[in-house]
Amino acid sequence: MATTLDGPRLPAARGDAKELVILLHGLGADGNDLIGLAEQWVDLLPDAEFVSPHAPEPCDMAPMGRQWFSLRDRNPESVLAGAKRAHAALDRFIDAELKRLGLGDERLALVGFSQGTMMSLYTGLRRRRAPAAIVGFSGALVAPELLAREAAVKPPVLLLHGDKDEIVPVGALHGSVAGLAAAGVAVAWHVSPGMGHSIDEIGLALGGDFLNRCLNGIGRPEPPEPVPAHA
Repeated sequence: MATTLDGPRLPAARGDAKELVILLHGLGADGNDLIGLAEQWVDLLPDAEFVSPHAPEPCDMAPMGRQWFSLRDRNPESVLAGAKRAHAALDRFIDAELKRLGLGDERLALVGFSQGTMMSLYTGLRRRRAPAAIVGFSGALVAPELLAREAAVKPPVLLLHGDKDEIVPVGALHGSVAGLAAAGVAVAWHVSPGMGHSIDEIGLALGGDFLNRCLNGIGRPEPPEPVPAHA
């Protein structure tokens, strides 16, 4: 039986939604963990509905929470297989949400944190039609060596990371940027000095501005000034 996703929502502040922002949480959390981002961006995106689906599996590394796929085995082949499985359910969920709101992919943005970033990039770049934007916090690109061949669409991407991230080291950001650029995906990025596995005020501001510009066509999004990771 196909997995059906669902999770908490924040309706558009100005009535009928003209945009859809899907928030994808990290390992061991659930949709309630990330829906709070909507409150940070609602003034910038008053016409957006926000939804934060619970990942399809119970977390196998914690007594509670959900996972998009298991990370007990972090071998690249196992990670890729897990992302592929989760992609099917997430892709169906995106289609259903867009249909429910009567919107096209050009009015869609995907935002992820940690494992949710992995899924935002994996699924967002393999959609039949390009979303308006992908924003990823503290995550990584799955199977970058496959992207040039498998990327069906190339939406603008913003990646944000802390240089003190103890869960997903900042090197993952630099590898992701290289993999995306090699596949022809326009990617902007920012590293927050001293930040761990988290989202800071600068990241919230940069992410919100990027979403606003991409969804509302306010010129070409300007990439943040890159901050190199500390040695």
